Amino acid sequence: MTRSFRPAELHARSTEDLQLAAHGFFWTGAQTVDLPAGKALRGQMYVEYWIPADLRHPLPLVMIHGGGGQGTDFLGTADGSEGWMHWFVRRGYAVYVVDRPGHGRSPHHPAVQGEMGPPPVAGMIEKLFTRPEAYPDQYATAALHDKWPGSGQLGDPAFDVFFAGAGPMAADMEQSHRDCQAAGAELLDLIGPAILLTHSAGGPTGWLMADARPDLVAGIVAVEPLGPPFAERGGGRLFWGITAAPMTFDPPATRPEDIVTEVRSAPFEGAVPCHLQAEPIRRLPNLCGFPIVVVTAEASWMSMDNHGMVDFLAQAGADVAHMRLEQHGVHGNGHAMMLERNSSGIAALIAGWLTDNGLS
Repeated sequence: MTRSFRPAELHARSTEDLQLAAHGFFWTGAQTVDLPAGKALRGQMYVEYWIPADLRHPLPLVMIHGGGGQGTDFLGTADGSEGWMHWFVRRGYAVYVVDRPGHGRSPHHPAVQGEMGPPPVAGMIEKLFTRPEAYPDQYATAALHDKWPGSGQLGDPAFDVFFAGAGPMAADMEQSHRDCQAAGAELLDLIGPAILLTHSAGGPTGWLMADARPDLVAGIVAVEPLGPPFAERGGGRLFWGITAAPMTFDPPATRPEDIVTEVRSAPFEGAVPCHLQAEPIRRLPNLCGFPIVVVTAEASWMSMDNHGMVDFLAQAGADVAHMRLEQHGVHGNGHAMMLERNSSGIAALIAGWLTDNGLS
């Protein structure tokens, strides 16, 4: 059934007023480039802020979307319910939602931003997000997926809403990560200390923001961050373990080849072996000193390899925990857990982790 967006019907569905002290937007990361016709901008990142009237927490949340997505991934679920942005604002958190450079409302033109990869197609969206159970040979837990609203296929309203907002990823992953780091660092300079909540291909943005501004990151919630370590994903490779752009290691690593790797066996049935550092172990000093949690869904394609990201971060000295949703009684979620029917329950788990770690 088609949703109505008439004001009276939207008002009638509201359960309580959303009271804001401030709501607006700004841009970070813009770089001037010279073109034959004149000066242009590249690398800019759209940032939208929602400040509740009842501001109960000193640390804001910065929500960073995944690959091919945009900030709207946090503004509502696939079936039209309120998203994580609303959930946290209603509980007194200031929230900043970004569109990473080249995505969503952050303009893209290949002449300045660089070429993009292929456009997403319906079958890819189904396999990765909405209907993994239809591809059981891809990973062991796919058949457990049952939280996507609707059929998860083209023509279903919930699928079409998600598909409409999907775009291509940058062809040059390293440059994309550098752009996200620059824009994210400027964002932290403007808003002060914050908690980063990242998703999927937005994960490297969080690691790189912390690497650039370690004193302004109070914690990171990495929802199924891009991995596993050193993997090739989306046309690019995580040359520096968890990012395609350089990270600060101790002892220093000036090129990816300086980081020696070895394969660690899969820790449980159905999981995949992952690459970690071999001796000598290099620390990531700018990812130390604050808590990190990696959140993994039971039926996601990342459920089989997210352990590698946790192991890599722990090996590099980070204070990292792994929140597997099924171990907290939350079952059946896929990779886009913030868009699924039980997204509020997952937000509550994340909020509990923030409280337990002194971040609320």
